Amino acid sequence: MKFWPSIVGCSLALAPLVSAQVSAEVTLDQDQFLPGESLEVGVRITNFSGQTLVLGKEGDWVQFAIEGRNNYIVPSTGEVPVQGEFEVESSTVVTRRVDVAPYFALTRPGRYLVTATVNLKQWDKQLVTRPKTLDVIAGTKLWEQEVGLSTTPGQPPEARKFALQQAIHLKQMKLYVRVTDQTESRVIRVFAIGPLISFSNPEHQIDKSSNLHVLYQTGAKSFNYSVVNPDGRLLVRQTYEYTDTRPGLRVDRDGHIFISGGARRACSDDLPTPAASTNDAKTPKP
Repeated sequence: MKFWPSIVGCSLALAPLVSAQVSAEVTLDQDQFLPGESLEVGVRITNFSGQTLVLGKEGDWVQFAIEGRNNYIVPSTGEVPVQGEFEVESSTVVTRRVDVAPYFALTRPGRYLVTATVNLKQWDKQLVTRPKTLDVIAGTKLWEQEVGLSTTPGQPPEARKFALQQAIHLKQMKLYVRVTDQTESRVIRVFAIGPLISFSNPEHQIDKSSNLHVLYQTGAKSFNYSVVNPDGRLLVRQTYEYTDTRPGLRVDRDGHIFISGGARRACSDDLPTPAASTNDAKTPKP
């Protein structure tokens, strides 16, 4: 990921004019990330030039840079895919978003600055945004497990590694799932599955399809049940309440994992959606 220096204008002579008429800004939905977590950067273009801007025809209409302490430039591992033509009419604001995490080796915990350079090719000028600050935090690893994926018969299975991590974001503890290859050199996905209370001890099970099942406490009487496949896709998200019994992960005779105890509570963010799901939380087919 690359950082974006402060706006310096298109040229020394026209910098005040262009900066006043068209401006660019980097936006982030959050300012703390774990290494490998999706880092969606927004580029907000404000146009008061009296002309319609046409951007995105070429793949270099915007370029990103990320810088750490002591002028450390985060290496780029590939070109960020940003091509896709769009227009910014006069007196309007348009934001384009892209996940830059897969294209930068952002593995060291610390504070970084993100900047973007917008190329206005119809004017042969550039805009450079002010730096946006973000923090990469290490988190605490609670558990990890290698699993195998089905491959061509006669070939050894491909290995994946699941890990559960906890980290504090905005004074709130969150539980993260991390999916990598066996050596952790390739991060497949890192994402937060929800808030975590300090005394919660997450339960975890791997089913016959190599899916990860996690049950953990989110409140005084509430629990989150999530299922993640080896590609890092969230298959199931459900909420359970502590009643006369505490919810817990169990395995039936056929090897299906389900929730025993407690009571299911339907929520708007359930996966699958409440209309499509049932109270049976057995292993979904990926």
